[in-house]
Amino acid sequence: MIDCVYLDGKGNLVITTKKAGNEYYTGMIGTQGKFEVKYGYFECRVKLQTQIGHWSAFWLQSPKINMVGDPEVNGTEIDIFEYLVAHKDTVFTTLHWNGYGKEHKSLGTKYRIPGLNKGFHTFGLKWTPKEYIFYVDGKEVWKTDEAVSHTKQYIILSLEVGKWAGDIKNAKLPDSVYFDYVRVYSIKKD
Repeated sequence: MIDCVYLDGKGNLVITTKKAGNEYYTGMIGTQGKFEVKYGYFECRVKLQTQIGHWSAFWLQSPKINMVGDPEVNGTEIDIFEYLVAHKDTVFTTLHWNGYGKEHKSLGTKYRIPGLNKGFHTFGLKWTPKEYIFYVDGKEVWKTDEAVSHTKQYIILSLEVGKWAGDIKNAKLPDSVYFDYVRVYSIKKD
């Protein structure tokens, strides 16, 4: 068995991409069925991966995301951050709703944050009944009132391998992302 999610003994949750033979392995961890919440402030502190071919993410997912219709009822995939080394110093923040088929809708932005490849950074989301506000290192980077979910959702921390991130064959593996913490705070509802 290939272990791609573990604690490093220094307070970090580590998610790693590895190669074994001709296969690539990576990991994710989620709170589905254990911790699901509606509204709040969500923040992680993370040291990002250094190699191309995979991307790290901190996101919220709805158990009903595959249903087409009102995102208030069915929820929205909320990508608080996605980071790809191939897009140096750039972070992607995206909302997805109406499932992942022909009715799929999305809205997002990307922004440049110099020095993302050095040290730890914080990524945050304030989710209210009216809007989403996204933060990097305590600074607001995007705000939208589109596709606001009014359903409980769960947290996912992940690394994913895919062409969007560049050719994984050119990566020096293993390569890891280090999550120092994930915090969730309740907010006063409007």
